[in-house]
Amino acid sequence: MSLSDIAAAQQRVVSVLRQRPAFGVQADAPALARWEGALRARTTHDNGTEVVTDMPAEIGGGASSVTPGWLLRAALASCAVTRIAMLAATEGLVLETLEARATSRSDARGLFGMADADGCIVTPGPGDVQLHVRIGAPGVAPERLRALVAASAPLSPVTSALQEPLTVAMHVDVAVDGEAQG
Repeated sequence: MSLSDIAAAQQRVVSVLRQRPAFGVQADAPALARWEGALRARTTHDNGTEVVTDMPAEIGGGASSVTPGWLLRAALASCAVTRIAMLAATEGLVLETLEARATSRSDARGLFGMADADGCIVTPGPGDVQLHVRIGAPGVAPERLRALVAASAPLSPVTSALQEPLTVAMHVDVAVDGEAQG
């Protein structure tokens, strides 16, 4: 799609959402993960796309694929790039370079429910999450590009999910003889 096509598509969606705000609320596509043995999982999208994850050999995995934590960083980086490109299209900016690198630091003790020296359980989630954006557009001032990135950050769904407190409602069905029991 061209820059003008992207901008026009976004304008159409915004126009519809202004007239019918309820159209904006919908269920997101589910991700169904199935255990494949050891520490490997295959996650599928309704459209058939699959992503396989595995854990490092040091903790019992086969190291045959990326980890779920890497997918979180990949989601952060790709969502940021997408949202920046969307905003650039609406502003008519032709980008020459756009990439984002998501980094984080994690403490493996959290994965095992271990406590720190002070007795507090170590969080299994990543800390020190950073997003490094590299952007360039011919003839566009660096200040404008920095402002573009800053304006798009709060509009990125994945960035928002990581920054806002989010409760995950857990539902468990126990399979008995291959059939789920509530």
